[in-house]
Amino acid sequence: MDKPIVENVDIALIGAGIMSATLATFLKELEPSLTISIFERLNDCAQESSHPWNNAGTGHAANCEMNYTPPNPDGTVDISKALEVNTEFDLSRQLWSYLVTKGKIKNPRDFIHPCPHMSFVWGEDNVKFLQQRFRQMSAHHCYHNMEYSDDPKQIDDWAPLLMEGRESNEKIAVTRVATGADVDYGALTHLLIAQLSEQTGFSLHYKHEVIDVKQTKDGRWNVEVKNLITHEKQVTSAKFVFVGAGGRAIELLQKSGIPEGKGFGGFPVSGIWLRCDNEQIAGRHHAKVYGKADKGSPPMSVPHLDTRIIGGKRSLLFGPYAGFSSKFLKHGSYLDLFESVHLNNIEPMLAVAKDNWSLAEYLVGQVLQTSAHQFAMLQKFYPDAQHEDWKEVVAGQRVQIIKPDHDKKGVLEFGTELITSADKSFSVLMGASPGASTAAFIAINVLKTCFDEQLKAEGWETRLKQIIPTYGVDLKQDAKACLDIRAATAKVLQLDN
Repeated sequence: MDKPIVENVDIALIGAGIMSATLATFLKELEPSLTISIFERLNDCAQESSHPWNNAGTGHAANCEMNYTPPNPDGTVDISKALEVNTEFDLSRQLWSYLVTKGKIKNPRDFIHPCPHMSFVWGEDNVKFLQQRFRQMSAHHCYHNMEYSDDPKQIDDWAPLLMEGRESNEKIAVTRVATGADVDYGALTHLLIAQLSEQTGFSLHYKHEVIDVKQTKDGRWNVEVKNLITHEKQVTSAKFVFVGAGGRAIELLQKSGIPEGKGFGGFPVSGIWLRCDNEQIAGRHHAKVYGKADKGSPPMSVPHLDTRIIGGKRSLLFGPYAGFSSKFLKHGSYLDLFESVHLNNIEPMLAVAKDNWSLAEYLVGQVLQTSAHQFAMLQKFYPDAQHEDWKEVVAGQRVQIIKPDHDKKGVLEFGTELITSADKSFSVLMGASPGASTAAFIAINVLKTCFDEQLKAEGWETRLKQIIPTYGVDLKQDAKACLDIRAATAKVLQLDN
């Protein structure tokens, strides 16, 4: 990297999605004097995983996603993961409420709308599972308002499309949390970037691709960037680098050379949605309805029938149907997967391949599905669905984490993970769901990991508590704090409580 340094900044963020926008927002609120640059290879922000048509916008509050509540051998349900994600989403609500109160986001309805979250099952065994899940979750203060019904009339009142054309003797059940939301993370990213762009010391570079990152002897990072319009290359020097570049994170982690990234790889999973823009149909379904995933399927393939409100227009999404592509990004290259294989991660990747044949078989089966098979799954949710009302759209790419493991040599992870250098100057976010919904929680983890000295010594913690009033409080344990903050954020964000 022998190019001249054209820019010196405190913080360099790679990727202009919800993660970088959220972290930059926290940093500028905590220390307005910080200089921050974001680099994005596309011509706008939020064009990959944060794009509204590339995710479900559930605001993953773990109200309805049954993959967060696996069954135990004794017939009970493990709700610990659901509680974690549920209270992590509260942090996002607090950040957004702070920005609305400060006038930095004018109208919360520009990105968030009230929308109940429902879990839906059919078949006797699944109904028993949902009943047990409801008993345990509704007993906890985080889910005190969860409702259950196996009454067709009640279900028809909550979500009429689920009942139209259904056999009257079919055994079905639902749970419902009326206080859920539909979140347009693309619109939110644009709002965050807009308020950042009004501040001094912030710069955003579209059509600029980061091609290399190298640490210098003084501990700073040289970020080599290619201007995709002029094809010129230049270098930005930064004290701290955060990679929130979705599928490109693995490549940049490898180029950084940090020992903590050794052995990590990625496995891409693609997806297809069915989308209905018929307002007469979409207007009659006001819920996000999640089913159970097939055994061996990845979490992103959990079928769901979702209300989406994007640009003020209501639509329905159903899916996603999982598939395979060797691309790491929707706007990526088919060589991405193969170019990510190196000597230091080939053993974990081979171990994962050996131990995950069921996933491979599932993905092959999904790829080979006909449109008739796909539509048959939709009709399990909405029996009266008609082909002409739905069109197929490509979902965003997700890259699942392959991480080194001493016993198994490699393990496939379906969550998100921060990988940080020992000197705390370089941090990479790997993985997929539930990233967007828990962006505030992830950003706070970056702050606690990489800026712990500033939190303690420079007054950042005091300012952070102004943004996140429950910072340091365990909302899973403190019922009053949990219910109070939900009431407060619901009022600001114009949500049901």
